[in-house]
Amino acid sequence: MNAAMPVRETHSPLDALSRPLRDLRVSVIETCNYRCPYCMPEGLTPDDATLDRARRLDFQQIETAVRAFARLGVRKIRLTGGEPLLRKDLPELVRRLARVPGIEDLALTTNGSLLATQAAALRAAGLHRLTVSLDALDADVFRAMSGGRGDVRQVLDGLAAAESAGFGRIKLNTVVQRGVNEDQALALVERFRGTPHTLRFIEYMDVGTCNGWRRDQVVPSAELRDRIAMRWPLSPVAPSYRGEVASRYRFVDGQGEIGFVSSVSAPFCGDCHRARLSADGQLFTCLFAARGHDLSEGIAQGEAALSDRIASIWARRADRYSEERAGLASERKRIEMFFIGG
Repeated sequence: MNAAMPVRETHSPLDALSRPLRDLRVSVIETCNYRCPYCMPEGLTPDDATLDRARRLDFQQIETAVRAFARLGVRKIRLTGGEPLLRKDLPELVRRLARVPGIEDLALTTNGSLLATQAAALRAAGLHRLTVSLDALDADVFRAMSGGRGDVRQVLDGLAAAESAGFGRIKLNTVVQRGVNEDQALALVERFRGTPHTLRFIEYMDVGTCNGWRRDQVVPSAELRDRIAMRWPLSPVAPSYRGEVASRYRFVDGQGEIGFVSSVSAPFCGDCHRARLSADGQLFTCLFAARGHDLSEGIAQGEAALSDRIASIWARRADRYSEERAGLASERKRIEMFFIGG
């Protein structure tokens, strides 16, 4: 927890649907060393999807933005990408953000491939929590799910290094596609049951427009949950807070818990209080947004002016794409997930 001076908080804004602003996901880089077909498929990403380094926010600009969000009541920050561990000197950014008054939870999502050499430095810098993507344990399936680039042994080594560095409870995210890796679910549960870590199965989503999403490739969470419960009985767990993304279940035999993120089959837009900041300084008010709001001028003016700009944007927010998905045109433009983080 942050023991620094109290944050100078202004009134926390509500959007057009009375949803508060509580969480911020900060993309520190839009590039990735994987080419997962559901996110950044090889050869299918837009030509303008990557930035030159000069367009990325520097650490001072990111800190200014986080301070502005903290003034508005944001308490949780999650660093994302692309693959955030590709960003040079990332522990230094973590160190800076860990000192921002008001920030109580500082987390990072990674594919884990570079974690073995960085986990200790991230922990020492003040990172509180880790989420690691792990779509399969089978080496061949994992490699296919990473676009032919990943080695599951590197990710497992990264997890071991994170444990040794003091990350006691790690979230493990698995995107499930029918006919691709759904057969990995039981093996993953068996591997991580009885550990402090929590598996979260995520429905394959139509984030962006380059992943060729089809609804028949979605494995509904309820179907997967029932399949798991036939082998290991489950009991529902009450949400820890309003707007919690995953529906949580406890193993009846006491061997931990798992979660399900059901953006397609059971949308949770009504309680969404997350904003996303892209690596080039655009504010996105929804994971499925078509466009962002440029914050670069506000960042240059300082955190007070920037917080006013953010509050104005948030007050007009009315996004609820997942609830409206069935009635929207499939060709509707959406920002790519690797550009703003999941």
